Amino acid sequence: MFELFKIGFLTVTFLDVVDILIVSFIVYKLYILLRGTIAAQIFLGLMIIFMISFIAEAMQFKALNWLLKLVTSIWVIAFVILFQPEIRRLLVILARNPVMKIFGKHDMNESAEIIVDATFELSQRQYGALIVIIRETGIRTYIESGEALGAKLSKSLLTSIFFPKSSLHDGAAIVKGNVVEAARCTLPLSATTQVDGENLGMRHRAGLGISEQADVISVIVSEETGGISIAENGRLSSGLSKDSLRKKLKEAFVTPTPKGWKALFEQFKGHKE
Repeated sequence: MFELFKIGFLTVTFLDVVDILIVSFIVYKLYILLRGTIAAQIFLGLMIIFMISFIAEAMQFKALNWLLKLVTSIWVIAFVILFQPEIRRLLVILARNPVMKIFGKHDMNESAEIIVDATFELSQRQYGALIVIIRETGIRTYIESGEALGAKLSKSLLTSIFFPKSSLHDGAAIVKGNVVEAARCTLPLSATTQVDGENLGMRHRAGLGISEQADVISVIVSEETGGISIAENGRLSSGLSKDSLRKKLKEAFVTPTPKGWKALFEQFKGHKE
């Protein structure tokens, strides 16, 4: 169909050219995502094996083709296991893509106001707090690590949870919509230990860590200083005022203008850095 030319015994059609261009584009973008990491070297090795396997199949080298397919299958499994965090982050970022968000959006204005008021009061009292707000993707595993509440979100509830003598004040409170799903939840710690030369405590590392792995926003109140921070997409913003916190929360729940694949790849690169 739509034969263009022949290379020896190979017939190249228009569809073959389109197919090759699509695959080349995907491979190139994957390499750009992984560039600068150990995964990039393994990815290049895997691509070389794929190419040799393709040539062996075209030349009908049956034994070599069987051996290469066996090695490729094992290597793909190893690649997925070794680089599961990078793959998971890519899938999370895809879920954050504006196109995906069209299919579901919560009205978080009222909840944002409640969280802002509670956070500011906790900050004034210098009560340490970690509030995780779920946007689109659930984090059931981490919810189940704490005490299930399923209670309606309110300022008094949040301040009570993080009262120093409360049995629930350690760990994170997880909020979805207008419901506090659980409290005293255990979160993964970020590998980042410093931001702008400042050492991060366990609460800040936990808030940053969950934002690296899931589609959430973490609001953190420092027990030592009462400072307010917010973690989103693996980035930490500190020293927020009540107004700036309100602005950041509301902006986070407004559907952004689509920025295309380039912005998506830059965001993933920001995760790696």
